[in-house]
Amino acid sequence: MAESKVMGHGRAEGKMRLLKRLFLFVSLVVLVAGIGFWMRPVSYLNEVMYAQECLSGIKSTSVQVTGYRIHYLVEGPVDGPVVVLVHGLGSSAEDYRDLAPYLAKTGFRVYIPDLLGYGRSQKPARFSYSVHDEAAIVSGFMDALGLKQVDLAGWSMGGGIVQHVAADHPKQVKRLIMFDSIGIYVVPAWNVQLFTPQTPEQVNQLDALLTPNPAPVPLFIARDIVRISDKRGWVIHRALESMLAGQDATDKLLPQLKMPVLMIWGAEDQIVLLSQAETMHSLVPQSQLVVIPGCGHLAPRVCAAQVATPLLAFEKQ
Repeated sequence: MAESKVMGHGRAEGKMRLLKRLFLFVSLVVLVAGIGFWMRPVSYLNEVMYAQECLSGIKSTSVQVTGYRIHYLVEGPVDGPVVVLVHGLGSSAEDYRDLAPYLAKTGFRVYIPDLLGYGRSQKPARFSYSVHDEAAIVSGFMDALGLKQVDLAGWSMGGGIVQHVAADHPKQVKRLIMFDSIGIYVVPAWNVQLFTPQTPEQVNQLDALLTPNPAPVPLFIARDIVRISDKRGWVIHRALESMLAGQDATDKLLPQLKMPVLMIWGAEDQIVLLSQAETMHSLVPQSQLVVIPGCGHLAPRVCAAQVATPLLAFEKQ
């Protein structure tokens, strides 16, 4: 009897030691993960987004375009009409994460490439990263996947890119959509260097340009954004250099477009002013211009529901 009590007591102590070790191990993992998140929050948040994409059935893959690896996301029914969404300067395919589901759930097959130099696509050192050269990549992307007569949409710099695709390869584009898009040549009144912020203060200044009344960016996240900007800003600098020189302006291209064109703008856009949208609208007689009240340059993300309504109506015409 005494021996049984001793053995039982020994097993209980063994379980306690095992639980303590497990607790210490879990605590260590949480501590390391916490330190990692504190030091590299953007990377952690990106991984969370990638996991969410996978769990929601969004396919993440890549294709070779003129020798470069282009990463892209695809969602929606395989046999649905095709929509290709092109992101803007310093962004990635994930910027469409709020808008793309509206298209996919309505029956469209949605392709969202990371432009060369951005997101999870290749970042070659000897590429110009100009709007016109990125347009050649987008056109090549569609060719590589056998996508013909697509509805092509672009946001900000991506809007300038899709204008070039539509002008140079009109047979590839059934309908053209532009969200808060660059195009006509205008010298920005705002500090373009904010697109490669060097301080946490500049991160918040950029945020205030992009969307009305944003919440302050937490300091540890702003510091990580600055770190990434220091590392990858060279791509953005090359793109800006080309745009500011007027090499990619579409003033003369817009009147040549023959396909239906939809322009959707945030009324409070401080990056590409509504007056620029109105000028582009006047250059394309068959275009429609829809203005989203209370939204800024990030309308397709921050105001996705309001953007989706006129977008889906246009797509179904």
